[in-house]
This record gives sequence, structure tokens and C-alpha cells, in this order.
Amino acid sequence: MYAHEWDVASDTIVRSSEYVDILGADQPMQTNSGEILNRVHPDDRDEVASELARITRENPLSTICYRFLRSDGHTIWLEKSARASFDDKGRVQRIVAVLADITERKKAEQSLREGEERFRLVANTAPVLIWMSGTDKLCTYFNQPWLEFTGRSLEAELGNGWAEGVHSEDFKACLDTYTQAFDRRERFVMEYRLRRHDGEYRWVLDIGVPRFNPDGSFAGYIGSCLDVTDRKLAEEAMAGMGRKLIEAHEEERTWIARELHDDINQRIALLAIKLDQWNHLPGSGADTHDHIQDISQRLSEIGRDIQALSHRLHSSKLEYLGIAAAAKSFCRELSEQHKVQIDFSHSDMPHNLPKEIALCLFRVLQEALQNAVKHSGVRQFKVELQGTPKEIQLSVSDSGMGFDWQDAINRRGLGLISMRERLQLVGGNFSITSEPGSGTTICARVPVGPEELSLENYRLKAG
Repeated sequence: MYAHEWDVASDTIVRSSEYVDILGADQPMQTNSGEILNRVHPDDRDEVASELARITRENPLSTICYRFLRSDGHTIWLEKSARASFDDKGRVQRIVAVLADITERKKAEQSLREGEERFRLVANTAPVLIWMSGTDKLCTYFNQPWLEFTGRSLEAELGNGWAEGVHSEDFKACLDTYTQAFDRRERFVMEYRLRRHDGEYRWVLDIGVPRFNPDGSFAGYIGSCLDVTDRKLAEEAMAGMGRKLIEAHEEERTWIARELHDDINQRIALLAIKLDQWNHLPGSGADTHDHIQDISQRLSEIGRDIQALSHRLHSSKLEYLGIAAAAKSFCRELSEQHKVQIDFSHSDMPHNLPKEIALCLFRVLQEALQNAVKHSGVRQFKVELQGTPKEIQLSVSDSGMGFDWQDAINRRGLGLISMRERLQLVGGNFSITSEPGSGTTICARVPVGPEELSLENYRLKAG
């Protein structure tokens, strides 16, 4: 800090030794106001003179920043804080001023200003919508593409104004995601519908990250939004296509199952009856009797296998008794067929579960359990089916050899792909916990609630 005192009446400025350092070591301890003003940068002289003229008895304080020319040719920035004293007639008698060299601060401000200008130039030419917010969660900046997208002014979008364009159905989830991440200083990713300038709502993918000052203090958030409506429409079209393919697949399964059960299995049963009648005809020898008995037994085994295959292709119990009864029956049949132990349990299953969800879970159970029986190397398995207020959970686990599930997904095993795609169509997901030698657990989760338990609403969503 530097100080000087200006005796206005004699136009003499008395300076401290530190103030002489500003001017240059060869400068005298006293000078006049004209000489000092001549050292002010030409572009700042009028402003300095005007600031001096604004001093009055009612307003004796003055603060101004200006550039000053040292005798060594260097230009520095000074911040001058002054206080005037007056005589009885209101004339200025003396001005005492304190000056601070703020050159480094001005350089930092200039660097920051140039950085902000570069950022705004990049942001305004970027092909994404960019926003920034302060520490109070309120938005402080939107780039030009955002304003062009919404068709609104910057003033209208600042603060919470941007939220007026968010679709009413997405607003709460959008706000909750933002505020929760903000409070935890965490990155967030969300999708919501934002009204475009023509009134159409478009899906945007919004990614936000916290910003921090050089000293590590929290500065707010910066985020970018990308219009993903076309991608969403493509995903919906693919989901619709997948749903139709699965429906066609299930219809074909049903037809084949009925043909096996009502036609081929019945014909095999009639053939077994005729063989049994032939076996009781008089004159049949012991060898003939044993041979016919063996053929009849083999036909019965084929009939049972066909019946089991028919049930796997299409479960009438699933259609009429629900997922719990169908799953229990399937576990029992598979246990008898492969001579393994399957512990099945279920709890809190809703009675009005949409058939699409029930069928999805049943197919996942079939795929997961059959794979476990075939590849795990053990003879004991556990199946759990549990309902909660928010979702249905299905888990199939064993203590067998396990496998590298990530490698299996990368190799795009058809079983895993089928389970994942089926679950995606009903808004569900599945996870695999497995390591070589440590067993395997496959868990499927499907969300349920008042809307999901309405079959009509489900179909509207899936279609």
C-alpha cells in the first residue's frame, strides 16, 4: 500500500517513500497535481479528472482504478481510495489517498476475461446445448445453440427459467436428479423432454459435472445437452420390432406345443395301446412278448418327453395359474427329467401381473435354469421368485464351476442376449454374478407398480 497527501490550496502533493517507488527513485518527495495527472495513462486521464470533480462535502470518498506510467517506462495499475476534507465554506482543503498496486490482479482478471471469451466462442459454435449454474443451483449461462433451440432469450432462461421448457411428466425426475447430484457434488446423466422453439418436445441427454475454482472451492455446475430424439425413436422402433418378433415366436411355440400335445403325443399313445393289445394276443412267444414290452416302454418314454417339450414350449399353467405355479411346475419337471434337485420358493407375487411380464420371467427362468443344469457341473440349484412393492425379482443360483460372464456377453451368447432383450422390452434388467470356480447367480428384475399392473397401460408403453 502507498499513501500521499494533497494540499489543494498550495497544490502540493506530499508522498511517502513507498509512493516515490511507484514514480521512480529519482522523483522528489513533493510534486503537484498536474505532474501526477500527466503520468496517468492518456486513456484514463479524463476519468481520473472526472472522479476528482465528483468529490463533494456530501460525498467525500472516492475510489478509482487507472493505469499509471512509471519513469522507467513500465505501466502499472493503481487502485486509489481517497478522502477529502473541507473548510467551513465547503471548499476542498486536503485529500488523503491510499493507493495499491493491482497490476497482477488486473493481469489475472484479463487472463480470466480472455479465457471466458474463448470459452463462449467455443460454446456458441459447439453442436450441443451448454449451460452453467452457480453455487446456488441457479443457472447463470446458456450458449447460443440452447437459446436457438428453445427460441427464448438469455434473460428468460436464467435462474430457473429454463425449467419452464421441461415436459411436465419429466419435470420432477429431472429436478430431483439435478438437486441430488448438486448436493453431493457428483456427475449426473439424465434424459428428459425439452420444448423446442416450434413447440415440439424433444428428448435431450443432459450430462452435468461440478466445477471447482483453482483453490478447490466449489463453483457450480456445467452441463451439455444433446438432442437424442431420433435415437429414442429408433430404439422404440427396434423395441417394437423385437416385441413383434417375440410375439411371433411365442405364437409359433404355442402352435408347435399344441401339435405335439394334441396330435403326435396322442398318436404315440394310441400306438402304445395297440402294441399292448397285440402283446396279449394268444400264440405270442416269450421273446415276442419281451420285445413288444420293450417297444411299448420306449414309446411311453418318447410320449413323456414330447409332453415335457410341449410344456416347455407353451405352459398352460402360466396362462391360467400364473407365474408362480408355472415356475414351480417347470422346476419339478426339469428336476425329474435330469435327476437334479431344484429348490424353488416364491413370496408376495401379485395376482394381476401382466402376461407379458409373466411370460418374460418364465422364459428367463427356463433359459437360466437349463443353462445351469447343463454347464454348472453340480446337481443342486436354487430358484427364488419374489415380489416387492416396486419390482418382481427372479434369481437362479448354483455353486458350480462358474464362468467369465463378461467374456460370455462379449461373445454374444444367444441365451444371454435373449434374456437381456426380453427384459428390456418390459423395462427390466438382469445381472450376473459369477467367477470361475465360485458358482453363478443370475438375477432378473422387472419394475411393477400401479401402471405396470395395468395390462392396457403396459401394452401402450411397449407398443
